[in-house]
Amino acid sequence: MAAGSTIAAVSEVRADQRSTSVTLLVTLSDYWALTKPEVNFLILITTFAGFYLATASVSEKFNFLLALHTLLGTLLIAGGTATLNQVLECRFDRLMRRTARRPVASGRIKPVHALTFGLGLAAAGSAELAFAVNGLACFLALLTLVVYLLVYTPLKRVSPLCTLVGAFPGAMPPLIGWAAASGRMGLEVWVLYAIVFLWQFPHFMAIAWMYREDYARAGYLVLPLSGGRDRFLVLHSLFASLALAAVSLLPAVYGKSGFSYLVGALICGGAFIYYSSELALQRSNTSARRLLVASIFYLPAVFLLMMLNVK
Repeated sequence: MAAGSTIAAVSEVRADQRSTSVTLLVTLSDYWALTKPEVNFLILITTFAGFYLATASVSEKFNFLLALHTLLGTLLIAGGTATLNQVLECRFDRLMRRTARRPVASGRIKPVHALTFGLGLAAAGSAELAFAVNGLACFLALLTLVVYLLVYTPLKRVSPLCTLVGAFPGAMPPLIGWAAASGRMGLEVWVLYAIVFLWQFPHFMAIAWMYREDYARAGYLVLPLSGGRDRFLVLHSLFASLALAAVSLLPAVYGKSGFSYLVGALICGGAFIYYSSELALQRSNTSARRLLVASIFYLPAVFLLMMLNVK
């Protein structure tokens, strides 16, 4: 009997340990989800592109350690921004199907804990950029955080102009990378900024159309509620894609990238225009989903082509 009791006790201890381990993994997974790693992937790509191209523009040796500090600091601030955004919008996230299961909205993480986590990430990222990189890169990253949280986020419930306003901080990553590598802003970096700025319109229109009912349920005015919605969609998807394709050719026009980049940018731009026109003409969830996937591939492809063909 004693042996049986001992075995049962050991089994209970092991079960408790397994349960604790599972709970810890779930909690860590929730905190990881707060940082929106899927969004941070594109942020890191465009930040690195800005850093790499700035280094090439002044013909300096690539500084791997400085690049690492830049990416780490940017990632921390981006993760902090995403976390704080979910704290600010948790009551609205509960109203949307696609966001109701987010850690704060679902109640798995308390808002005060997420607030502390988000502020900690932002503070750590700021310190990383300020002390290991330079003040300009830190300033641009913090400016992105402030405008995104205090201007763009509340504006989503006020006017469809939120997309335009949000595109300004959203295009900052290449500026941060360029400033980190060179300590200043060059003319070339504004082409990178313009590419990311224009890319956001068709990218976000695809999301806004797919989840238009969800956004409306939560009171977000990312699309006009009545007349002019179709015209708004055409303007922000098709016309923005046309402008994006034209701007993406500037590095080749001004001799900063070679012929291979020109061909690649034309192909990528043509494909992006095709999928944007599909959404503008069909206005279906299927065409929106296809444009969203195309946008996720487009941005890394163009920046990779630029880095491989820089002169």
